[in-house]
Amino acid sequence: MRKHLLITAALLASLPMAAEAAWQPNRPIEFVVTSGAGGGTDNFARVVQAIIMKHKLVDQAIVVTNKGGGSGAEGFVYAKTQAKDPHKVTFGTNNEYLLPYVAKLGYKASDLTPVAAMAVDEFLLWVNAGSPYKDAMSYINAAKEKPGTLKASGSQSKDTDHTLTAMIESATGAKFIYVPFQGGNAAAVQLAGGHVDSNVNNPNENIGQWKAGAVRPLCVFSPTRLPGKDKVSGGMAWSDIPTCKEAGVPVDQFQMPRTVWLSGGVPQEAVDFYIDVLKKVSETPEWKEWTERNLQTPRFLSGKALTDFFAADEAKNKQVLEAQGWIVK
Repeated sequence: MRKHLLITAALLASLPMAAEAAWQPNRPIEFVVTSGAGGGTDNFARVVQAIIMKHKLVDQAIVVTNKGGGSGAEGFVYAKTQAKDPHKVTFGTNNEYLLPYVAKLGYKASDLTPVAAMAVDEFLLWVNAGSPYKDAMSYINAAKEKPGTLKASGSQSKDTDHTLTAMIESATGAKFIYVPFQGGNAAAVQLAGGHVDSNVNNPNENIGQWKAGAVRPLCVFSPTRLPGKDKVSGGMAWSDIPTCKEAGVPVDQFQMPRTVWLSGGVPQEAVDFYIDVLKKVSETPEWKEWTERNLQTPRFLSGKALTDFFAADEAKNKQVLEAQGWIVK
């Protein structure tokens, strides 16, 4: 009897310790955004922050800081310097594992810990509303007739937008002057102002300028048209925009994951904590509304599904980087 009582007491004594072992943040959390203010990654981080705060999913304050220098490398280098600190959460895209291919940086992809992907962004080809180009092929043909004169812009150099522009050039024979800006918001403003001829922004990065009648969408790099029957601008809805393949541009799909990372060396319990929080975010009506409004495809990935997705995406993009001669030695 005494033996059973001792065993029971030992088990009961272990329960509070097990509960305490689950990691919880014990000071304010920093959301590090690897882009400038107003860009897609910035919007992504801030809507996650707002949902967490609204639903009280964590007990600590969350501060968002922008470290978008060097095409986002500034934020990833900062994350590396914060090794073992689970209170630094980094928001990015596939630039985390693609940037080290094209530049010698102060971090490598393995220095960070993957947590989740929460959605994938769709891409569209946009022109200034005052331009003569009413469809995708008229713009592509103009670039072919006068190679190296039209300015195609995007968020940062040798990054996702630049890669897609290179894919368009390779597939069509067009040749652009690529003009990089620090974030999709800046690329949107420059196109609306007529300082460049096109960009390949995500829907949420150009929607304000489209509603204002300053830019025009020509096609979407997706195998199917976007959802959304409500008119947005000029009598057009998102679903009225043809796919690029329909429009004659032989690039049928291009997507970018919205990703979340922790610094290296953090405990698995911290990774699991953030996976749980972000999963809860992805299940809220606010997240559903935000992804629908911005024409993003919700896709929550973690664990092996996440690393498998990253490996496939990295291999596909690496082919383009090699073809362009962008990979640093």
